[in-house]
Amino acid sequence: MSALSNTGGGILKGMRLTFKHLFRPWITVQYPEEKLTMSKRIRGTQVIWVKETCIACLACARTCPVKAINMEVSRGEDRKLKVDHMSIDFGLCVFCGLCVESCPTKTSIYMGYGYETTTYRCTNVEKAEGQSRSECRCRELILTGDELAPSATRVLSGYDRPDAAEKLAEQTLLINKKGYFER
Repeated sequence: MSALSNTGGGILKGMRLTFKHLFRPWITVQYPEEKLTMSKRIRGTQVIWVKETCIACLACARTCPVKAINMEVSRGEDRKLKVDHMSIDFGLCVFCGLCVESCPTKTSIYMGYGYETTTYRCTNVEKAEGQSRSECRCRELILTGDELAPSATRVLSGYDRPDAAEKLAEQTLLINKKGYFER
């Protein structure tokens, strides 16, 4: 008999909690139709590279824990280092931000503000002979040179860059949304 009363008591507790939450404000966002403004310091799924300010020190490539950054450097006629090729494999990138923090100029590489860069399927696969399917690289996820530059869709995040954070919109919080019946 005690097992029956324990079960019934648990169901009553659960129903009481459900009923209590029934009249709370509704804070669910109907994504992707409705979107919130992210935090200014978001580490989005973009890395933005500004070629003009890069001094080709390779600090970003050395600090990348998964070696997603590939940079080829040579000496110019004025004996200064210059970047011949820069690419980032976003299939490998873990968006940790170590490349941004290690940049000595603090103006060459940024985390992006965007977070919607997923695709349903890769149509351009790079596969070398003898590689398994899991070792293949999706060419659509490897961006090079000008593809990494800031643009209208590639906006700088405020992560480790307070000057960029000042230009971004304030974050939308779920707690400020209207209730369920006030939509």
